[in-house]
Amino acid sequence: MAAHPGPEERLADLGLDLPEVVPPLAAYRPTARTGALVYTSGQLPMRMGELVATGAVGSAVNVDEAALCAQQCTLNALAAVKAELGDLSSVRRVVKVVVYVSSAPDFTGQAQVANGASELLGKVFGEAGRHARSAVGVAVLPLDAPVEVELVVEVA
Repeated sequence: MAAHPGPEERLADLGLDLPEVVPPLAAYRPTARTGALVYTSGQLPMRMGELVATGAVGSAVNVDEAALCAQQCTLNALAAVKAELGDLSSVRRVVKVVVYVSSAPDFTGQAQVANGASELLGKVFGEAGRHARSAVGVAVLPLDAPVEVELVVEVA
């Protein structure tokens, strides 16, 4: 009987690669571990050193673009978790996801944007990827990013 594919194999099956860990923009670490929990710092939608998009969602960035940004943020967060643990197979479950959405004043679709993160985690971790979540609209994010994502994962 074949072993079930691990999280990194599932990412590859989706055509996605974990990027290099994005260096911190200020005085903090990409992750902090306490006991069986790993917390990530907020991750922006950086790809190869540049933001995927900039501006507020609902004006400069549409919902579909923002959901892809949330997915990229999540890949960056998973890269930080992997750097902390060595590999993603040590992740027992995703506990909590917080998605900050730089929102135009009348934008109320933060939950749809956050699905870009949640759906990826479900595909990568299966049932263990189902999590508690907050989707928060904010006025502006660092570097004028449209989305920022942070994770809390439980590890073996």
